[in-house]
Amino acid sequence: MRLARYSFILLAAFLAGQPALAQQRPANTETVEIGLSTDTIAITSGFRGTDLIVFGALDNADPLIQRQGRYDIVVVLEGPERSFVVRRKDRYLGIWVNAESASFQHIPASYSLASTRNLQDIATPKIFTQLGLGVNNMYYEPMPDGFSSSESLKEFTTELPRLKLKQRLYNQRPGDVQFLSATLFRATLSLPANVPVGKHVARAFLFRNGEFLRENATSLNIVKAGLEFRIYRAANQHSLLYGIFAVLLAVVTGWAGRLIFRKD
Repeated sequence: MRLARYSFILLAAFLAGQPALAQQRPANTETVEIGLSTDTIAITSGFRGTDLIVFGALDNADPLIQRQGRYDIVVVLEGPERSFVVRRKDRYLGIWVNAESASFQHIPASYSLASTRNLQDIATPKIFTQLGLGVNNMYYEPMPDGFSSSESLKEFTTELPRLKLKQRLYNQRPGDVQFLSATLFRATLSLPANVPVGKHVARAFLFRNGEFLRENATSLNIVKAGLEFRIYRAANQHSLLYGIFAVLLAVVTGWAGRLIFRKD
């Protein structure tokens, strides 16, 4: 009886101590906040590309992990989703013609990434594949019946990001996320001259010791501006009047040119 009584007391003490032990266990309470240097970028005829600055901060960060430099940040900017067709050219009778093709949907028209280090030094490839982070880890969704065979789909899936990188619509800049203090950081994202207009989404991913913790997002609007945009908007909103004006302008220009260059 005495042994059973002591066993019961020890069991009760152990169970009573469980909440205290649970409170002592570290929880992943860190969060990340981000903000953009501007929420709207206007594109004119003289636009040659620019850099977008993303500012951020860590909340509830562990001081020990901060001192050890084991926090990593990956920031991405994704353009509006579009559909794309990748074609392969073959030589036929001495002429290069479009041959087999594959169609993809819901693909970011542009993609810019910056990180504290090289991706392979931050986390395992499996984690980046699950998150879809990085040009080679994104999921390129094919259209139904948009390809002829699985072999060709694999080939075109590899070719699509290569073409985007060549066009500078996709880019990755490891090392362009820098901590300004223990909790504040700054990321520099590259926007090419041919960046698409529309709503872009900026996301920040927080990693600790190779483990993904949190994500935060904000939006950026890229719009056309200047005389070209006003002409484009008028052509779409008042197509009939724009067509009549274009015809009249062509007639007047031709008549004026005839008067100027006629030979007496």
